[in-house]
Amino acid sequence: MTHLTDIEIARAARKQKIQAIGARLDIPEEALLPYGHDKAKVAQSFIEGLRDRPDGKLILVTAITPTPAGEGKTTTTVGLGDGLNRIGKRAAICIREASLGPCFGLKGGAAGGGYAQVIPMEDMNLHFTGDFHAITSAHNLLSAMIDNHIHWGNELQIDQRRVVWRRVMDMNDRALRDIVTSLGGPANGFPRQTGFDITVASEVMAILCLAEDLADLQRRLGEIIVAYTREKEPIRARDLKADGAMTVLLRDAMQPNLVQTLENNPAFVHGGPFANIAHGCNSVISTRLALKLADYVVTEAGFGADLGAEKFMDIKCRKAGLSPDAVVLVATVRSLKMNGGVAKENLGAENPQAVQAGCANLTRHLENLRGFGVPVVVAINRFAGDTEAELEMLRKTVEAEDAEVFLCNHWAEGSAGIEALAHRVAELADSGEAAFQLLYPDTMPLFEKIETVARKIYRADGVDADPRIRAQLAEWEAQGFGDLPVCVAKTQYSFSADPSQRGAVTGHRIPVREVRLSAGAGFIVVICGEIMTMPGLPRTPAAEGIGLNADNQVEGLF
Repeated sequence: MTHLTDIEIARAARKQKIQAIGARLDIPEEALLPYGHDKAKVAQSFIEGLRDRPDGKLILVTAITPTPAGEGKTTTTVGLGDGLNRIGKRAAICIREASLGPCFGLKGGAAGGGYAQVIPMEDMNLHFTGDFHAITSAHNLLSAMIDNHIHWGNELQIDQRRVVWRRVMDMNDRALRDIVTSLGGPANGFPRQTGFDITVASEVMAILCLAEDLADLQRRLGEIIVAYTREKEPIRARDLKADGAMTVLLRDAMQPNLVQTLENNPAFVHGGPFANIAHGCNSVISTRLALKLADYVVTEAGFGADLGAEKFMDIKCRKAGLSPDAVVLVATVRSLKMNGGVAKENLGAENPQAVQAGCANLTRHLENLRGFGVPVVVAINRFAGDTEAELEMLRKTVEAEDAEVFLCNHWAEGSAGIEALAHRVAELADSGEAAFQLLYPDTMPLFEKIETVARKIYRADGVDADPRIRAQLAEWEAQGFGDLPVCVAKTQYSFSADPSQRGAVTGHRIPVREVRLSAGAGFIVVICGEIMTMPGLPRTPAAEGIGLNADNQVEGLF
């Protein structure tokens, strides 16, 4: 087992120039827009020339209900991509970009870990190619144009009480959740209550991740509803003439980023919506690009399968016409122990009985995923502290559910530790077993869609929403938005809306606190329980341990 930190492993990697990585997928040098020697954007013109190529096989990596530190979905995605290349397959990886919020907060970065990482790790977890800055700027340009329009006479008759467009920043900052702007007199505009969300919850982020090209991007940006008049008529971004300038800011950000794994295999890293407060998938454009260039594409969906996988299927696949060929469900001993009732501080102690109890959570995720008509296998992401008794209990319990289970050591061994899973996933993807189906049809009423997700995925007894919310959904249906899918924002730590209810909770109801229309992205956001679209930092944020060493190298990232 390794004793090096993730960042030390990444720093010791033998990187190849990005042009060599592109050549592995037959991307010509002139189609790469380099950011230094080890990362590049892929030109839009090259992407458009691939439309008529057949697609490779799409493999989704998801997970059981996670612990706060995560269970290694990205690590497994990277490891599986490396493993497929190791056994002679032409494979590429598609993952999301890292948000600075969790990087400096609790969860850390989003580049994988151990010997299954995407590099350059420091760049990816910090500013990378500036995509998040562009999204933040485009979003806040629209915010500024709303207030500016009101200040200079309000020709569109915007009702200041009904401005629904908030500002964003890519950092956890609870102090900005609810604020008052424009204080200080007439020169500063008209005071109103508003707030900030984190950039990954921005509708602009969702739009960039679902848009097919620049023309589709501008169309979607123009559709954003930012406010309403006193007569409740919607005001869109295009009414403010903001869509053109926003598209200009996002022009380069729309182009997927190409980097490499520790084993010099190609990885596309693009977009980064969270799965607990957004739709949790990398961009459609990068996934489609990878499918045109590789025979197998391994991608991930954020947090547990009740959030990320459901949204991958019901939002991303629905909107983009994608169809997964196989699913890998990641589990760890520690997450099963936590879902089996063990407190966080006691997860290090051997406890096979808690592993067995926690498998009820895994079983429910398995059942849910099978309901989408796609073959599923279980990958045990092995940690150094896992005991043989715990691993054997996990293997026996999973196999009793008629599921295939693979013990994976990619964190410590790289692709050599995940070969068996790679062979089986390739077989499943090639088998034609997948008969993908969505959870609900477009034509189902909006509230019934929410109830369907709650009952079939969260196994809730029902949904609680006051008449105001039901009336809002009915109003959107009357305006022609009834065919949109729903994006449920809830805690990632439970099937319920209560993060303390672990395992396979039953007898609960899903409380809907608020609904938001994302007309440009093309879905309804359903905010449940105490979930926040602007997270806060923990008592001891990771930022306290991050800095530069004597050689001006970054230390403390993980």
